[in-house]
Amino acid sequence: MYKYEIIIYWSNEDNTFVAEVPELPGCTAHGSTQEDALKNAKEAIQLWIDTAKEFSDPIPEPKGGRLIFA
Repeated sequence: MYKYEIIIYWSNEDNTFVAEVPELPGCTAHGSTQEDALKNAKEAIQLWIDTAKEFSDPIPEPKGGRLIFA
């Protein structure tokens, strides 16, 4: 499993928890609970990396994952 920082916060606008992965541009997910958002973010990370590999795009090295609830 990759160890990227994940930031989870509540979005009033979207009425859901949002999970962002700052080290992977555009990598976000959401869920009705913090746990769902985290699970979906982990899946989004894997999909982001798989897509980058498919197109031979660079993949940033993780800086040492932190989970932040904001």
